Amino acid sequence: MAKHGKRTVAARKNIDRKKIYDLSSAVKIVKKNATAKFDETVELALNLGVDPRHSDQMVRGVCELPNGTGRSVRVAVFARGDKAEEAKKAGADVVGAEELAEEVQKGNIDFDRCIATPDMMPLVGRLGKVLGPRGMMPNPKVGTVTPDVAKAVASSKGGAVEFRVEKAGIVHVGVGKASFSADKLEQNIRALTEAVVKARPSGAKGTFIKKVSLSSTMGPGMQLDLASVVGE
Repeated sequence: MAKHGKRTVAARKNIDRKKIYDLSSAVKIVKKNATAKFDETVELALNLGVDPRHSDQMVRGVCELPNGTGRSVRVAVFARGDKAEEAKKAGADVVGAEELAEEVQKGNIDFDRCIATPDMMPLVGRLGKVLGPRGMMPNPKVGTVTPDVAKAVASSKGGAVEFRVEKAGIVHVGVGKASFSADKLEQNIRALTEAVVKARPSGAKGTFIKKVSLSSTMGPGMQLDLASVVGE
């Protein structure tokens, strides 16, 4: 049986694993439990009633968190000419075309989010095996394949987060830092949940959101009362 550290043991004493918490109470407890030496990320997990193996049950999208993520996001843009200049002026960290593709192919990925202009997709498409598993493949559905690269860069830098359902039917997203105020975390959590609800696919039948859990990077999770999150 695995042994848990003093911090984990102390954090678990603050929660009842069988209890369903309202959002405000859960956020306060998560902040209290985030005692690591770094600013822990607050993470939201939504168990959905979908089977992502079926294309009509895939859930994905992008959400503009009203209070940002609390982390610095490095953005790469595949573009040429004027669009490359637009991306640079907007604050993109890496901009390029063939030379950038070569670096990515080598595994030199010094960025967190990838954007491309539509004309670059034949080139970027070849990088699917490298970017895909990392969740970085540009996609028009989430606004990362676009001619408006300046807007996409600003959105990525300003707190836009992508979400995508995993094989087990779970959407897992960081919604801020433990150092955020409780109000800011609650606003971000509600915004993300609302975005997931709006992304409900046509093939989803029955209960869409089955369970919602909240935790910090190093802290234990607790189940949330869905009505306190979405106001139903």
